[in-house]
Amino acid sequence: MRRLRSMTAFGGPGVWLWRWRRNPLRRRSDVLEAWIVSAAWLGTVVGGVLTGLAATHSVEGGLARERAEWRPVVALLTQDAPGATPASGSGAGRVWANVRWTGTDGVSHAGQARAAAGSPTGTAVTLWTDWDGTLVTQPSTASEAHLRAAMVGVMTGAGMAAVPLLGGRIARDRLERRRMAQWDEAWARFGSTWGRKTG
Repeated sequence: MRRLRSMTAFGGPGVWLWRWRRNPLRRRSDVLEAWIVSAAWLGTVVGGVLTGLAATHSVEGGLARERAEWRPVVALLTQDAPGATPASGSGAGRVWANVRWTGTDGVSHAGQARAAAGSPTGTAVTLWTDWDGTLVTQPSTASEAHLRAAMVGVMTGAGMAAVPLLGGRIARDRLERRRMAQWDEAWARFGSTWGRKTG
């Protein structure tokens, strides 16, 4: 019962703020530790949230530009597409084939694109190019872009939040080791005087 009371006494609402209150037993290292903990949590929460939001906004902006600038073009197979092979697995229905298309600048371009296996020469396939006429993948839809941006934002924010959190932990460990060394020094100085009679 006594142990339960002592645990309750140390778990009261004001116990966690004892380093901030005036107390004759409070040391400078206690105040320093309180500042370290506060700064670490502030950096973790604010830094993580702001970094995550900035990353999300940046990714969404980039994907929106891709949707606005990338254009579909129709290309024609310049030779028969290879037939499907058993080694192709689940993607056996689509194979790489040589294609040719005319860009928006009127210049003819050649490259490779995915086409149905066994398609004859001259078959039309749709591919995507950027403003420079370079082949690109199909841009993400708005919903895909939101999901991808949110995932990047969460991962980036979590990574950023870990930096001040770990930094605060390391600083507290170093402070604790220093405090223990000071206690050892104090014990060595005053421990030998215990038990002596004064006067």
